[in-house]
Amino acid sequence: MSSDPQKCSRWGTNMQATLCGKPVGICKQEILQKKNNAVLVDGVILNGPIMDSKAGEKFVEEACKIIMEEVIQKADDVTEKVCEWRAPETLKQILDLEMRDTGESHQKLLQLCRDVIQYSVKTSHPRFFNQLYAGVDYYSLVARFITEALNPSVYTYEVSPVFLLVEEAVIKKMIEFIGWEEGDGIFNPGGSVSNMYAMNLARYKFYPEIKEKGLSGLPRLVLFTSEECHYSMKKAASFLGIGTENVYFVKTDERGKMIPEELEKQVQRARKEGSAPFLVCATAGTTVLGAFDPLDKIADICEKHGLWFHVDASWGGSALISRKHCRLLHGIHRADSVAWNPHKMLLAGIQCCALLVKDNSGLLKKCYSASATYLFQQDKFYDVSYDTGDKSIQCSRRPDAFKFWLTWKALGTTGLEERVNRALALARYLVEEIKKREGFQLLLEPEYANICFWYIPPSLRKMEDGPEFWQKLHQCG
Repeated sequence: MSSDPQKCSRWGTNMQATLCGKPVGICKQEILQKKNNAVLVDGVILNGPIMDSKAGEKFVEEACKIIMEEVIQKADDVTEKVCEWRAPETLKQILDLEMRDTGESHQKLLQLCRDVIQYSVKTSHPRFFNQLYAGVDYYSLVARFITEALNPSVYTYEVSPVFLLVEEAVIKKMIEFIGWEEGDGIFNPGGSVSNMYAMNLARYKFYPEIKEKGLSGLPRLVLFTSEECHYSMKKAASFLGIGTENVYFVKTDERGKMIPEELEKQVQRARKEGSAPFLVCATAGTTVLGAFDPLDKIADICEKHGLWFHVDASWGGSALISRKHCRLLHGIHRADSVAWNPHKMLLAGIQCCALLVKDNSGLLKKCYSASATYLFQQDKFYDVSYDTGDKSIQCSRRPDAFKFWLTWKALGTTGLEERVNRALALARYLVEEIKKREGFQLLLEPEYANICFWYIPPSLRKMEDGPEFWQKLHQCG
């Protein structure tokens, strides 16, 4: 293909690039006339302006004004819509998604910003109930503004000194609430990734040779989790080459809790099959029912059989902050690893997810390190133990702990505790209101903030309970 843009099929013959708002040729001539020391290489002026910084600053200022007026100031306004719904094809036309050869004007871009806000779901709206997070935390929001402006990457101290120290402080505090005397950890892009990290770490603990030799020499590995677990356990098993058939799902009781006796049976079954059990994943706050597995009894079984004990507390971990509700996670201190997402109930802003590990011997780093010499030199002028990037499968990594840290600094532990207590008090209030109202049917008394109920429409309220009733009810939903 020709190196001449005018002869490339991708480029239109009449397309004319611009720089500084003018055709490139004219702008280049002006720059060359003004700069006696202009450096020209392959037709590119290397020391000319890449963009107009004043215009860029003005754009940021005007965009921030839109964010303030249309997002932040309207966040708690119940008269605003949660979502201004449009069908996909309609929304494509409204947003003008096409990327063109020439750039758009700032006025057009600002209008696009307004359109994006208008047609997005307002997760900070008081009536947004769709997921396991909601509301706005202003301190976390400011933290995100700061990190987006600084654009850091958290892998070495020399590149990200402040945010590495912040992450260390936050992890240390979270470990205290779990009840460990020491430990390690890393912030990850989601609880699903934290669960995958834990699964891989457990496998490495039992078979460290896998890091270099791979899967070929390993026995058939089996892990155990409840029927109500998060789907990320199956995804992690698939991704890591363990296989979804080797995820043994343990029966749960009527409240969605793992039954320890059934776990014992599954472990015995796997051993009789000649498999190698290595991991049990309990759930503290299941996605649908909000159930908390009996951690102490599960820990007993893990100790008996020498299995790694991971607790997926992505949803329920925040109850540890509450002196009133931390009993829900009784026994979590016996876990080998814990996934905990402050971006849910504690409103730290998506995404803010930590994997915490009881081991403090460097297991996390041993498992994931690649010792890239262009990043992790051992003869630097500072303590290289602060270069934590080798504990992660990522290279570039966001400073997610900073959002939680600034919120924690602003509210204190008592303020975070109040958020948890308020959320569960609201859940209790809703339960009592459901019980009073005709047409609402509560499935079970909640243990956490998950309220499971049916709304029975008037046309079905006098219908006898049976297969036909449930079929019609599902059609209504």
